[in-house]
Amino acid sequence: MTESVTNAKFTRLVQGKTTCFFNETLIDNFAAEMLSPSYWQQKSAITGSAQGRGTTWFLAYTDSNNIKHDWVLRHYYRGGLIGKLINDSYWFDTINKTRAAQEFALLRHMQTLKLPAPAPIAYRVIQNGLTYKADLLTSRINNAQDLVAILTKQSLSDEVWHRIGATIKHFHHHGIYHHDLNSHNILLDDKEQVFLIDFDRGELRTNPVHTEWHRDNMARLQRSFLKERKQLAQFHYTDKNWHTLLNSYFNTKP
Repeated sequence: MTESVTNAKFTRLVQGKTTCFFNETLIDNFAAEMLSPSYWQQKSAITGSAQGRGTTWFLAYTDSNNIKHDWVLRHYYRGGLIGKLINDSYWFDTINKTRAAQEFALLRHMQTLKLPAPAPIAYRVIQNGLTYKADLLTSRINNAQDLVAILTKQSLSDEVWHRIGATIKHFHHHGIYHHDLNSHNILLDDKEQVFLIDFDRGELRTNPVHTEWHRDNMARLQRSFLKERKQLAQFHYTDKNWHTLLNSYFNTKP
C-alpha cells in the first residue's frame, strides 16, 4: 500500500534514553521495539532483506483495519574510514539534529511536494552519554528494483532515461539535495516509474542561486554509472544513455 503523510498525525514517544517519532495515523499500537529487526522476526513479518553498509529489512505490517503495509527498516551505520573504527555511533547534540530526525523531516517535506520518494513511518534515537544510535522506518516502493539490478539484465529505452533525468530535475527544483545520488538509489517500479531513495544526510537547500550542488549531484551520479560499467561483466549503460538523461535534466521545465 502507498503511504501518505498529507493528513497524518505524528507523535513523539520518550522512554528513558530512547526517543521515537512515528505516524500515529498508520500505527495505532506503536512500540519502540518496532524499530528493531528482532520485533519483526518474532512476528514472522520480515519479507526480505538487502545488504549494503548494513542490512536493510523489508517488513509486512497489518494495521487495525486489516490493511497490509510494506515497510523498510534501516539502522544507521557509519561509512568511510571512521566507520571501520566507530560502527554505528554518532555524536549527540539535540534530537532534531540526529541523522534519523533530519532524514525523517526531509521525507515528510518531500511527501507534501508529492515527490516520488519513500514516506516516513517512524524513527528511533537511543542516547548513550554523548553519543546516539538510530533507526528509520519508511514505506517500501513496491515492485521496484534499483538501476544497477535492472541494467545488469537489460537496457532501458530513451523514454525511461528521459524520465530519470526529469525526475532528478524535479527534486533539484524543489531544493532537495541528495547526499549520495548514485545508481543504487534510483528505483524503477514495474510501470517504469522513477523513485529516489536513501536521503540520509540529504538537505533542503532553498537558495536557487547556488546551483553548484546540482552539478556535483549529477557528476556523482555519472561516476556511479561509470564505476558499475567498469566493475560488472554486463551492464547495459552507454554514453548515449547519459546524454539522454542529461538533456532531459536540463530541458525539463519544473
